[in-house]
Amino acid sequence: MNNRPNRRLRPLLLVAEATESDYKLLEITLGKEYDLLRANEGCALAELALQCAPDAVLLDILRPDTNGLETVRELRRRTGHLPLFILTAYAFDTDRRRAEEAGCDALITKPVTPRELKRQLDRCHRQTDGPTK
Repeated sequence: MNNRPNRRLRPLLLVAEATESDYKLLEITLGKEYDLLRANEGCALAELALQCAPDAVLLDILRPDTNGLETVRELRRRTGHLPLFILTAYAFDTDRRRAEEAGCDALITKPVTPRELKRQLDRCHRQTDGPTK
């Protein structure tokens, strides 16, 4: 995936999800294939992303501590190519358009289905690494 000095065996996902049950679902869904690092409320997400060099960020757009779209803009400015996925219960076309304009790679609606989430992550992985064998 990324050219990191300390190459991990599994991809790392930085997860900014405020709701415990939603995070647990992600952990169960993705934990066998990915390492997950949960961003705490109030953390500087862009700083954490720069420090840990994740392969992708999953961000709940309704964070209690920050504006999700502004966080996406900051992440995009500071991390450039890093794949950003917004998780949200809002699925209107205007929400999708705003998310894309902010710089996210995909808007994934809640409740998150394991198949959709893995499809989006696989698509991202293929775009950054090329075709899978």
